[in-house]
Amino acid sequence: MKEAYENFTYEIGGNLYINLTSRCTNACTFCVRNEKADYFGHKLWLAREPAAEEVTARLPEDISRYNEYVFCGFGEPTLRLGTLLEVAAFIKRRGGVTRLNTNGQANMIAGRDVTGELFGKVDKINVSLNEATAEDYVRLCRPAYGAAAFDGLQDFAQKCARRGIDTWFSVVDVIGAQKVELCREIAARCGVALKVRPYIG
Repeated sequence: MKEAYENFTYEIGGNLYINLTSRCTNACTFCVRNEKADYFGHKLWLAREPAAEEVTARLPEDISRYNEYVFCGFGEPTLRLGTLLEVAAFIKRRGGVTRLNTNGQANMIAGRDVTGELFGKVDKINVSLNEATAEDYVRLCRPAYGAAAFDGLQDFAQKCARRGIDTWFSVVDVIGAQKVELCREIAARCGVALKVRPYIG
């Protein structure tokens, strides 16, 4: 049994990260939580999921203290969409910059297009593309929605970009140069940028 905590926020590199859930619609083979219960020294397995008020109570009075407020933890933040939107709106009212790190399956989770709800509350969205084909994505990320998740995340990113949200795909460099180029083509078709990240072991 994993130790669980109430670390609803944690700080890395001048940003404050907001940890809303430990649930996820993917079971990625590479996920850090498969190996350990902490990330950069922060224990992120949650004993329970916080209410919006519990998160906002942990935000600084001076919202400019952090460069960005990033919805990212050991789970998929959009599984807590209502809470995410409430907290993001609170941060935006006080002049903060918000970012969502996501697997891009929010519309599939909600059963509707939620990008209009994110617009105006979330400034930036980083969608983890991870692979260049649906077959490889399923093998690597093991999504609950199967191969449909690969098309779904692309559709989500495209819709976010069309709303005017600063949206990009991210991949890790270990997939190799050939696949990175294929991912760059997918990003171009969706009208978003591609960011290639170094692998963090």
